[in-house]
Amino acid sequence: MLYRDSGVDVNKANEILKGIKPLIQKTHNKFVLNSLGYFGAAFQVPSDFKNPVLVSSIDGIGTKILIAIEANSYEGIGEDIVNHCVNDILTMGAKPLYVLDYFACGKLEEEVITPIIQGMIKSCDENECSLIGGETAEMPSMYRETLFDLAAQITGIVEKDRIIDGTRIREGDKVFGLPSSGFHTNGYSLIRSIIYKANISLDDYIPELEGPLGEILLRPHRSYYKEIFPHLDSITGLSHITGGGFFGNIPRILPEGLSCYIDSSKWEVPAPFKFIGRIGKVPEREMFSVFNMGIGMVVIGRDLDIGFEVGEIQKGNEPIIVNGI
Repeated sequence: MLYRDSGVDVNKANEILKGIKPLIQKTHNKFVLNSLGYFGAAFQVPSDFKNPVLVSSIDGIGTKILIAIEANSYEGIGEDIVNHCVNDILTMGAKPLYVLDYFACGKLEEEVITPIIQGMIKSCDENECSLIGGETAEMPSMYRETLFDLAAQITGIVEKDRIIDGTRIREGDKVFGLPSSGFHTNGYSLIRSIIYKANISLDDYIPELEGPLGEILLRPHRSYYKEIFPHLDSITGLSHITGGGFFGNIPRILPEGLSCYIDSSKWEVPAPFKFIGRIGKVPEREMFSVFNMGIGMVVIGRDLDIGFEVGEIQKGNEPIIVNGI
């Protein structure tokens, strides 16, 4: 019996990966010390930092992958995973350096993995970081042929005395919101349950959304790196609004005794969130506890010209208050 008889074709996988390597190498910069194919990837820490601290994060895309599979559209989720990770370390003021990915599947297909890698490369270029390697695992006993999972680890760098950890947040600081591009990468288990119960297809054109549902749901997660990085010295806190929404993420950065007041009348909740909330009969508090509601990053500080003001920091024992909820 040969390995391919068990469902794993090593030769085919190697041919697919061989075609991807030149794409990945395009994201490499002068700090990448070795080429793809080694058992590890080496990256030289830039020398222009006096007291550098490395900041790392790892994440996946969750069940948004099932939407991508059903829609047969994959490049966007490559952008998703990089941008999500970039935003996570950005909350500490870190500049992204490099990304490593993990792709696990039942059967490796070139038409699936290639656009995913292309999406990752696109986002790495936009975020000024490198895709320096990763792991591809073909496991037919673990995943059905069409199923796969995607995760990525990112490492960034920040001067120790410039780390943003929320400890400088003070009463009177203003709270700003940066618009999201949609649902980003969170809440898709709830979304899928709602649309399937309502018997809505991803191909269905939704008039109030002005597009097919699948296209709306697969809009890539937005990166805030270039928008936020120039303002870091004036920022006292950053909260990436991901799984857990406002109520789950903002309290993570607040000092004890302070409350973040959010005035939801300061922005118009985008139509896709209203649509999902309406057809799913989702309570408003639940919506703000699951989704970003049109704000992908919350920025706290003073004298900031960024995004739009949505609230302020007040004294209080309740970490977050959303008016009317």
